[in-house]
Amino acid sequence: MEKFVVRGGRRLSGEVDVHGAKNSALPLLAATILCGSQSVLHNCPSLSDVDAACMILDYLGCGISREENSVVVDTSNLEHFEVPDTLMREMRSSIVFLGAIIARLGRCRLCFPGGCELGPRPIDLHLSALRQMGIDIREEHGYLDCSVSARGIQGTKIVLSFPSVGATENIMLAAVLAKGDTVIVNAAREPEIIDLAQYLNKCGARILGAGGGTIVIHGVRNLHGCEHTVIPDRIVTVTYLCMAAITGGEIIVNRCIPSHFDAVTPVLEQMGCRMNVYPDSIYLNASRRLRGVKTIRTLPYPGFPTDAQALIMAVSTVAEGTSVFVENIFESRYKHIGELARMGADIKVEGKVAIVDGVEKLYGADVEATDLRGGASLLIAGLGAEGITRVTNIGHIDRGYDGLEKTLREIGADIQREKEGLNGSCSS
Repeated sequence: MEKFVVRGGRRLSGEVDVHGAKNSALPLLAATILCGSQSVLHNCPSLSDVDAACMILDYLGCGISREENSVVVDTSNLEHFEVPDTLMREMRSSIVFLGAIIARLGRCRLCFPGGCELGPRPIDLHLSALRQMGIDIREEHGYLDCSVSARGIQGTKIVLSFPSVGATENIMLAAVLAKGDTVIVNAAREPEIIDLAQYLNKCGARILGAGGGTIVIHGVRNLHGCEHTVIPDRIVTVTYLCMAAITGGEIIVNRCIPSHFDAVTPVLEQMGCRMNVYPDSIYLNASRRLRGVKTIRTLPYPGFPTDAQALIMAVSTVAEGTSVFVENIFESRYKHIGELARMGADIKVEGKVAIVDGVEKLYGADVEATDLRGGASLLIAGLGAEGITRVTNIGHIDRGYDGLEKTLREIGADIQREKEGLNGSCSS
């Protein structure tokens, strides 16, 4: 087991680069299955979730290798249609392999996925949509056994009751090789959906409208591999901005797309940060004590992202005044609040509402990451706290941040990754 040890109170200053988006790389890796030849994904981050996706591809019979920040996938010899339980449980988004495998092989068997426990994230929308496309899905003892009749996957109109990112991705992956046209109404609009569509179109798919509420997929007979560059990770960008903000720092975040987090930038400005936005970078200066924000409501894109809620909340714990958060996406996305309270934060929760009264300072403490973004919020708090913060269970954080401690040290943070001894002490 490893932990992060953070000595807080240091002002962060400098420039950082953003790596590729986890939430884009994972569906892109699944999409390579559809091509039957070699694809190269550039700017693909080195993360435990990406490693898990690569292990699934390897098990299915794909050739896979990494060359620095590029992953090469050859799916010409795909032979297995079943994903083992041990691999599915490594990450929640592994369900995206369902649409790709069933479209390529006409058969798929996998268990329900694992990942962060953020409350119910039902895959009912996925299954209902795929059934509308003529896919037979049987649920038995925690497994999904899926098959396609001789008629093949059929294009159809699918109206989503909620703009689910995962369901939109699975439908797109199943529909590109379907017979006829598929129309997704109330589709997810996230940048990651656009990135997936752009990759598939490079491979020969015909997808229109990605990024809007209605996506049209004209089925084609086959796809071919291509080279594609994964978009920058917008939540990693927000994380660095929050880390600089809580330390009163000054930072330039390069290799990002500021328009992807337009809902977050105004919040940081309201808190008192000075921001300059450029085409592929963003500047933040937080030289004075920040102010609380009235109300932040998480919403599907382009609204305020649920993945940024814990990050901004960590900053608000030391902002002057009261901040209110309303979590509308996941039921159990406040697990980090109890850990922030250990550091002196004043936060009250009632249902999906969290009220944060800013305190003068936070204090270092031993805390535990319970999910990816909650774990990142504890690092943000630790950087701004007085004393030493030890964050355990950092496997959650490694799912979404590539080389985080190295990058932070380069801009002035005092952070180390240490192994925990059997007696609870740390050894380097």
